Amino acid sequence: MPLQSAKQANPQARSAASIVSTPSTDGVSRIQPGSHEAMLLLAQARNAAFEQASQGRLGEGVNLLCNALEIEPTSVDLLSDVAALLLSAGQLTDAALYAHQAIQIQPQHAPSLYTLAFALSGLGEVKAAIEVLTTLCQGEAAEMLKRETPELAPLVATELRRLQMT
Repeated sequence: MPLQSAKQANPQARSAASIVSTPSTDGVSRIQPGSHEAMLLLAQARNAAFEQASQGRLGEGVNLLCNALEIEPTSVDLLSDVAALLLSAGQLTDAALYAHQAIQIQPQHAPSLYTLAFALSGLGEVKAAIEVLTTLCQGEAAEMLKRETPELAPLVATELRRLQMT
C-alpha cells in the first residue's frame, strides 16, 4: 500500500494522525514545537505508529510519524523511528536518508547510527557502513547502545567483523 494512502485506509491510523496534525479553525497550528503538549502528542504518535507496524501496517506507521514530524521536524527520535520502520520495510535508501538527518542533529544517536549502518550495508556501501558501525562502537554512541538496547550490541559487533572481512 502506498505510504500516502495508508492512513486513509485505516480509521485507527487516521484518528491517531489527526492527533498531531489537526489545524485550528483559522488554519494556524496552536501546538508549539517543543512544548509539553507537543511532546505528549509526539509520544502518542510514536506509540500509535509502532502499534501499526507491529500489526504489519508499516506504511501507516510511517505516515503517523511523518505527520508528527510536521509538528517537530527536528525530533531525532521521530526521524530515527521513521528510519527504523523504513529499514524494516526494506526501503534502504529512504531509511538511510532519515537516519542521516537524525545524525546531523545528534551525531552520537545510537538508534540512528544503527539504522544507517545496516541500511548502508544492505545497499552495498561497505566502507561507509564500516565507518558508521565503528562510530557506533565508540564513546557516547556505544554507551547509549549498551544502555538502551544491549541486545543489539552483539549484532553490531558481528556486522562490523563481517564487513571488515569482505
